Amino acid sequence: MKVHVLQHVPFEDIGSIAPWLEAHRAHVSYTRFFDDPALPQLNGHDLVIAMGGPMSANDESTLPWLLSEKRFVRDAVERGIAVLGICLGAQLIASALGARVYRNSQKEIGWFPIEATPNTMNSFRFPEKCIVFHWHGETFDLPSGAIRLAKSVVCENQAFQIAQHVIGLQFHLETNPESARALLDNCGDELVPGPYVQTESELRKVPSAAYVEINSLMSEVLAYLTRTSG
Repeated sequence: MKVHVLQHVPFEDIGSIAPWLEAHRAHVSYTRFFDDPALPQLNGHDLVIAMGGPMSANDESTLPWLLSEKRFVRDAVERGIAVLGICLGAQLIASALGARVYRNSQKEIGWFPIEATPNTMNSFRFPEKCIVFHWHGETFDLPSGAIRLAKSVVCENQAFQIAQHVIGLQFHLETNPESARALLDNCGDELVPGPYVQTESELRKVPSAAYVEINSLMSEVLAYLTRTSG
């Protein structure tokens, strides 16, 4: 399996995805936009993973590499390559396919529930209700052809799927204790009091079992997207 990761900042790496890829003997390459925005040829790739980051998908004037990244993501989708977008990555998929990305009514930072949405498509199935890790202030409209997989009280589009090979997640299932600490250390200034923003103290006290649960769900998403890969 050949996988390419789009990483936007040093402190948002792939977390629990790394051991899953290692266990499946994946060949993993990176574009680390904070070092070098060069993108590879898509030929031969089985999966593209677009990670999160504190920037906006709309920041093309200050981060011009977003334009080439969106083209890369759109090309992958159109070629039928599996694509997984996480937080900013999901917003980039939406934007690349012509949907609007904009400020959400509330920031969601912390551990809050999502609810699976019923649909008739043969799609990935989330648990009816589960608590996941969020860190976002923006949201998006669903791109053309997408179906909603999950929602929350203050964010209608928490997860979506396009055809059988593209999934966008507004929340973070890959987060482990180390990556959560990295977010707190680098983005702690975003913890402005709000109804859906937990405190740093609350976030640092989350038990390891919570991470195990979301990481297991991340493994299910990856298995679904790569079910036809070698």
